[in-house]
Amino acid sequence: MSLNTLDRIYGKNAPAQKERFEKAKERYSAFFGGQAERFFSASGRSEVGGNHTDHNCGRVLACAVSLDVIACVTPRDDSIIRVKSEGFPEDEIDITNLEPVESELNSSAALIRGVAAALVRMGYKAGGFNAYTASSVLKGSGISSSAAFEVLIGNIISSLYNGGEIDAVKIAMASQTAENEFFGKPSGLMDQMASSVGGFITIDFKDLKAPVIRSIDVDFEKYGHSLCIVDTKGSHADLTPEYAAIPAEMKSVAEFFAKDCLRQIDKGDILKNYEALRRRCGDRAVLRALHFFDDNERVEKQASALESGDFELFLKLVNESGYSSFCYLQNIYANKEPKEQGISLGLYTAKSVLKDKGACRVHGGGFAGTIQAFVPNELLDKFIAAEENVFGEGSCHVLSIRPVGGTEVSL
Repeated sequence: MSLNTLDRIYGKNAPAQKERFEKAKERYSAFFGGQAERFFSASGRSEVGGNHTDHNCGRVLACAVSLDVIACVTPRDDSIIRVKSEGFPEDEIDITNLEPVESELNSSAALIRGVAAALVRMGYKAGGFNAYTASSVLKGSGISSSAAFEVLIGNIISSLYNGGEIDAVKIAMASQTAENEFFGKPSGLMDQMASSVGGFITIDFKDLKAPVIRSIDVDFEKYGHSLCIVDTKGSHADLTPEYAAIPAEMKSVAEFFAKDCLRQIDKGDILKNYEALRRRCGDRAVLRALHFFDDNERVEKQASALESGDFELFLKLVNESGYSSFCYLQNIYANKEPKEQGISLGLYTAKSVLKDKGACRVHGGGFAGTIQAFVPNELLDKFIAAEENVFGEGSCHVLSIRPVGGTEVSL
């Protein structure tokens, strides 16, 4: 893994990011003493297509975005990893123990230990370091702050102890292991892969050990549109059971056919067995499975539309995906909290501005957090004003695609 310059990572925003790193360096020194020696960055991600398809070996369309987590780092000569994240208590982990620790469930300490453990299982080395991190990826925003943090830790271990030789796919896989086995959230691999690889990509997870990644060259500015993420200010706290139910219900349908995941069956199998599936798995599981097949097929259509320059078809497919998530996947709000429907309100507000232009959909895991919109530039100011009238100033983020995933940074 080669170092990337600020200009390569951030483009025209490089000067502001230089100041951000300098502030983080000062805070590193104030907390740990001495000077930080190495610098790292890992991006947030935006899921563009394939909502909840990755955990059933499906296809996704995703991109790394211009919000990231950065770290100022110095290696240690022992097995202790100390991480002070801005605004949070310090984590101190002794990686002589690389087994899950029950008291660390749902904590950043679990992610640190888990990434180290997964990389060691793969045959790589891990060691101690001090790190001060600062994030512009809003926690719980649907841009996946956890994946960015995991990928950041993986890149630090790769650079400090493995000569930067651990590739982006393996770092993503180690990050998923950390989230699944150590943190306790049954996520798929899309978040980590998009953050780790960078750029705008489509990923096919049919073979989880060898996902197929295809880069797509796309510039939304060319089509006069901006990518917006609106933070509806909903909390992801206590929503793990809601997220976990989606892959569990989808896989219950696959298990009806004695398969491990939906990618191993066809949509036609469901259509021929409605009565028995409804009886055994329930209607919501059947609907979620149908969403999987439609959105999985839609990803390839979206990718082809972008590659052929048919942006209007791409927007139409984004809207179709959003409709399917709302009606069939049913991840727009938690059933246990029907009074909290920020995503629904955000989508209504977006549609009221966009009308028959652009596109909008739920973003990421759903239930709380963010919506995504592709907004014609002539409507951008009106769109931002409308969403921020509902969710507050600064809730609408206009993002750019970041060409670089997790990386060591040359200052």
